[in-house]
Parts: sequence; structure tokens; C-alpha cells
Amino acid sequence: MRRSGAAVVTAGAVLSAGVFAAPAQAAAPKAPSIVAKGGFVMNYGTGQALYNKAADTRRSTGSTTKIMTARVVLAQRGLNLDSKVTIQKAYSDYIVRNNASSAHLIVGDKATVRQLLYGLLLPSGCDAAYALADKFGSGSTRAARVKSFIGKMNATARSLGMKNTHFDSFDGISNGSNYSTPRDLSKLATSALRYSTFRKVVGTKATKRHTLMKNGGYRTMSWQNTNNLLSSYSGAIGVKTGSGPQAKYCLVFAATRGGKTVVGTVLTSSSVANRTADAKKLLDYGFKR
Repeated sequence: MRRSGAAVVTAGAVLSAGVFAAPAQAAAPKAPSIVAKGGFVMNYGTGQALYNKAADTRRSTGSTTKIMTARVVLAQRGLNLDSKVTIQKAYSDYIVRNNASSAHLIVGDKATVRQLLYGLLLPSGCDAAYALADKFGSGSTRAARVKSFIGKMNATARSLGMKNTHFDSFDGISNGSNYSTPRDLSKLATSALRYSTFRKVVGTKATKRHTLMKNGGYRTMSWQNTNNLLSSYSGAIGVKTGSGPQAKYCLVFAATRGGKTVVGTVLTSSSVANRTADAKKLLDYGFKR
């Protein structure tokens, strides 16, 4: 009898302790602190916002603008990625005049649209951006074609619901009104990543491409990706760095782990090291959410 009574008491104690109650949910992870003035993270598959720090505050974007340059090109009807573009002196003069980042394209060489996308998105070539704007804008003059192309960039931004974005250049070298937000750039990256060519290019750490020279020979172009997340964060798949006097240090980033893809942006961080650290923190947080 004693043994039976003890068993009853023990069972009652177990029940009162709540062992058979529904398990408590794990505590939500603590949101990280980042150096960047603005940050945003979203779930690529569902569109759910996972992190927000001044995500709708307009800021200078630097070369993250080039994501839209590529997005406009890739959306062209009947796009032929192997069509050739002759590199003009105007493109190299622009680089020199603005002390801009360059793919080191040589005047007179012919590069394919595909090669220009690599030159645009890996070494962040403003000469490649200019060549693409000249190629895919409409008009009888280069100035008209560039203006037309920037118009396409803004039209695309509107179509994607990027309510706090405006472009006044094809590469992020602003004329005073080139801005976006962490939320808008993350939306843009999500859209661009749906293009297999974009995804392949921004996920490439380094590449060698052969442009056609005037004499019929080939020139080897070697390009390194400025996005060091590809080498330092497991699962990283892109997307694009940016920097500038107003923009400071920016990064639009994406990574995939366990079938989940997280996309985000940090704007106005204080250094290359800090923007990378910010992005890693936000990716880690995004995967825990």
C-alpha cells in the first residue's frame, strides 16, 4: 500500500509540475546592434520583414545603384547576352573625370553584354555601367540614351513598389538626387535575384573574360568581386557593395541556408569591415527568425 501511495503522490507531483503541459515556445532571438545607420532584412521566399533599423529613411546608395542597372538590362525584351558593345572613349573619360571604380575596359575593344554585367557587378565598373546605359537607352545621342536608361531605372523602381527611391545616375555617382532605403534596395535585390544570370554573376568570386580587340585578338580581363561575404560567410550568394562620400559604406546581401534565403541591406556603415560585420549579424539573425 505504501508503495502504491507513493506512486500516486509522485504522479500527482509530476502533473502539478506541468511536465505534460504544452512545451513553452523558444524565446525570440535578440535583435543585433549594427554600426550602419540603416538596415533591413527580409525572407526572400515569403517577403516577411525580419529586421528594421531606419529601413525607410532615404540615404545615398553608392554603387548598390548598379543592381538596378543590371535589373533594367536583364528585363529587356529579346535580350541577347552575347551581343557586342564597342567600348567608347567617353566611358574611360568618365572614369578619369570622376575618379570612379572601373572594370578597366579598353577603348575600341568589343565586350558582350554578359561580360559588361560581370564588369559592372564584380569590380563595380562605372565604365561598364556607362556602356550598358548607352546600349540600352533610347535616343539619337549618348546623352539622350543615358537619360532614357535612367528613366527606365526609375520606372522599374516604381513598378517594384520602391516608394523611397530615385535614381539620377546609372552607377550611383549622384548628381544630387540619387537615393534609396534599406527596405527598397532589399526589394530590388529580391527581384533581381529571380534572374538566373544576375544570380550567377553576383555569386561569382572572380572571373576571367576575353574581350575582342580591334586587331581581332583577345584581351583577358580579370575581375574580382568586391563583396567579401562570398568568401567569409557560409551560404552567401551575393549581392553588391557600395561606397561614396555621402553613402559611406553600403552592402546589399543575400545568403541561403537550409533551404531558406535571407536578403538584406545596410546603408551608411563606417568602414568596409563594419559593413561586412553588420551584414553577418543581420544574416545570422535572419536565419534564426
